[in-house]
Amino acid sequence: MTTDVTADVLTDVTTDAATAASAETTVQLVNGLSCSVPSNSPLAKLLRSQRTWEGPDAKARLRLLREAKSIAIVGASPNPARSSYFVGTYLQQSSNYRVYFVNPNADTILGEKAYPDLASLPEVPDIVDVFRKASDIPAIIDEVLAVGAPTIWVQLGIWNQEAAEYGESKGLNVVMDRCLKIEHARFNGGLHLLGFDTGQITARKTIR
Repeated sequence: MTTDVTADVLTDVTTDAATAASAETTVQLVNGLSCSVPSNSPLAKLLRSQRTWEGPDAKARLRLLREAKSIAIVGASPNPARSSYFVGTYLQQSSNYRVYFVNPNADTILGEKAYPDLASLPEVPDIVDVFRKASDIPAIIDEVLAVGAPTIWVQLGIWNQEAAEYGESKGLNVVMDRCLKIEHARFNGGLHLLGFDTGQITARKTIR
């Protein structure tokens, strides 16, 4: 009797393993094509780890920046050594945006009132620029959705593909792993839009 039970268990395990091995995962490739590979294969794991999500292209990012009137910086810091401080300074001095700083641990940043969260802002920002670690992005997307902001812009060096796909599925414009300051500067005098991807420098005046 013991032998029969053991045999049954081994059979079930073998069947489960075979089923798992035969299961396939559809992987979306960067070029827009897709392929099916065994779910437990090294190739499937490798492909799932690659960046297959692509955000708005240059023209779309330009449109977002041109149409925006207000920007909230989540994770803004009063420390001049932090990148969020540098970006905030740039936006104050080199743009016409209404800039809001969100940091529950600060009273003022760059001479402006700091707010504890997006819900405390005096208006719904057109763009929420995020300086937080990748694991925080899904929760911030929920905050952005709750206040009704249309665009979340996740700063250079921060990547969470699942969060990006989630945000887009909820109707958000999602920009990720790009510096808003760099993009704004390029679009407004540094690089002409047509030369954005080629690296060609132009002397054309600011795009308005």
